[in-house]
Amino acid sequence: MKRNINIFLITLLLAFASCSFTTKTFENSDDKDKLLIQLVTYVLEQGHFEPKDMNDEFSVHVFDDYLNQLDPFKRYFYESDINEFSVYKNELDNQLMDYDLSFFNLTHERLLKRMDESKLIFKEVLDKPFDYNNEDEFKADYENLSYVKTKKEMKERWRQQLKFSAIANFHDLMRTQEIEIEQLSDENTLSKSAEEAFQKKSRSEMEIESRESTLTSLNELYDFIDDRERKDWFAVFMNAVVVEFDPHTYYFAPEAKDRFDVDMSGSYEGIGARLQKKMDYISIVEIISGGSAWRQNKLEVGDKILKVRQENDLEAVNVVGMRTDDAVKLIKGPKGTSVILTLKKVDGSVVDLSIPRDVIELEETYAKSAYVEKGGVVYGVINLPKFYADFADYNKRNAAGDIKKEITRLKSEGMEGLVLDLRNNGGGSLKTVVDMAGLFIKEGPVVQVRSTGEPREVLRDRDRSISWDGPLVILVNELSASASEILAAAIQDYKRGIVIGSKQTYGKGTVQIVLDLNRMVRNNTNGDMGALKFTTQKFYRIDGGSTQLEGVKSDVVVPDRYSYIDIGERDQENPLAWDKIAPAEYDLWDSYFDYDATIAKSKKRMDSSEQLKLINENAKWIKNIRDRDVFSLNYDDYRAKLDANEREAKRFEKISEYKTDLSFNSLPYEITQMAQDSVLEMKRQRWHQSLAKDVYIEEALNVLNDLKNTYSIKKVATVKD
Repeated sequence: MKRNINIFLITLLLAFASCSFTTKTFENSDDKDKLLIQLVTYVLEQGHFEPKDMNDEFSVHVFDDYLNQLDPFKRYFYESDINEFSVYKNELDNQLMDYDLSFFNLTHERLLKRMDESKLIFKEVLDKPFDYNNEDEFKADYENLSYVKTKKEMKERWRQQLKFSAIANFHDLMRTQEIEIEQLSDENTLSKSAEEAFQKKSRSEMEIESRESTLTSLNELYDFIDDRERKDWFAVFMNAVVVEFDPHTYYFAPEAKDRFDVDMSGSYEGIGARLQKKMDYISIVEIISGGSAWRQNKLEVGDKILKVRQENDLEAVNVVGMRTDDAVKLIKGPKGTSVILTLKKVDGSVVDLSIPRDVIELEETYAKSAYVEKGGVVYGVINLPKFYADFADYNKRNAAGDIKKEITRLKSEGMEGLVLDLRNNGGGSLKTVVDMAGLFIKEGPVVQVRSTGEPREVLRDRDRSISWDGPLVILVNELSASASEILAAAIQDYKRGIVIGSKQTYGKGTVQIVLDLNRMVRNNTNGDMGALKFTTQKFYRIDGGSTQLEGVKSDVVVPDRYSYIDIGERDQENPLAWDKIAPAEYDLWDSYFDYDATIAKSKKRMDSSEQLKLINENAKWIKNIRDRDVFSLNYDDYRAKLDANEREAKRFEKISEYKTDLSFNSLPYEITQMAQDSVLEMKRQRWHQSLAKDVYIEEALNVLNDLKNTYSIKKVATVKD
């Protein structure tokens, strides 16, 4: 697989190099944007699995999607703006081919102008009290809103949206005060001094506070918007173009590409802190457990970064007012170096702090395991958030290698059945999932892959060794996608294990690669061009069916909170179609387990589960709440609706109160780590508590127990035969 992708990339690069001598020479300030259009459109035309014709229809879709991304709430552009933009509605395909930026330049300049105007509008609106006694309504169906024609209409649109925000703040203040008054009425709750210190606020005072809170939120939002540069807005335009090819084709601006790499590898080199900009200051919002800042124990959440200096530099860089992404670039750096931060501490003091950089591993990305004893039998649970891999060095760390280690450790504790939890796992590395499937089968095909105009390729496990040959359950839900679906489908097709979960998984049956666009440019003087993730292949189950749109259908279907919400591939824009190819040659798993009898017993249990019936009712209720798009701005009506929702919500409190008699434990190696890491200990305790309240985990363990019992029954029957 990797060899074929490399050949494809080399061919693409050579083809581009051969034609780049004849491309237009760009000689103005828009050079980088024009070059980016040239690169992206060329790669998609030549390399995408299903290239699109860039015609008038394509142009209309880009036009609509782009404007919707710029102004989703329709509170910036006027109808006159849209009419002016519409000159380009059928021309964007031609502009892309000519590297013409007229449409982008017009919309970008107009957006900045309208945003500046909006600052005056929302400040003027929020300067006056809202009347929560009148019969206003707010309609949240933004898609069907028309653009306003006049400044008066624009002000009214802002007024309704801001009143909707403020009434929520007003309600929170009202409820908080009511709770405080209830506490004060209990003589044993608060001291006399606390009672005397309490001052009841009037409705008008809370109305003022509610507007102030909304204004603060808007100011913070606009601080973020003002930080965005032209290149950030151009990335939005480029993604409006590339998403027309399919939902998983995406342009990464340079900073976004860095975040993607960290997300996929689960690690980066830095100090181990998460930053957030509030007003002009970049603040520490989290210290990552195990990172160098955490080990040093001097940096604190709430500290504000004033300056950043490299260890070999004399001058520090002032980061007050700087974009967060730019500050992060200064703070990150190679392992073994240090960075000096000038901090305004929580107590107001200003200090210089030198922090060594190291490899920071984001543990929430990685596989984790626990074991539980049920009826005298030990079972293992492995949670895998994603199919991660270090693209620079696959052998450094990857999900398949980590799962293999966890299986070995669980076996040493006497594990007799395994639950692999892939719920909410959005996928990741294709090589990793093939290697992982090989942990459960002797050898054979795992997935089929097809490129446009090419014969199918069967990706196989060629390692005859097996890490786990015992009872196996795969847990999935609607958010299990891509690589998760490949693994679940392979396990299902081999009849190697039982899949428990939603009616179907996400339905993403496509393969993407990430191309560093800088590799396409010789003698580049335009700076970092970013990267393009684009679809190059579709994958198919070994039985020949695609998981595209249809996903993997669970052997045992259980309801969850997503059951009635549109979140799958079929609900996205421009998904590729479902199809089918010839099956691969494979042999069913040779075992004594009776899967059919086990599945039947599980379905019977699920049908009679009061907990799952309640979860299903809750899922329907969530669907109704999400579909609501008209809200009263009369406070009495607004509150009555919220109170009714709260009463209804109480019916579903039993869902979170559900408990099993199961007790989950960490493996010995992790207990040793927790002795030096209290944060890790806390995280694992929370995870174990959630497992003990998880009806799906409980049923997965019941299924493992049933499989284990059918093994002995079928084996005895076979011997007698």
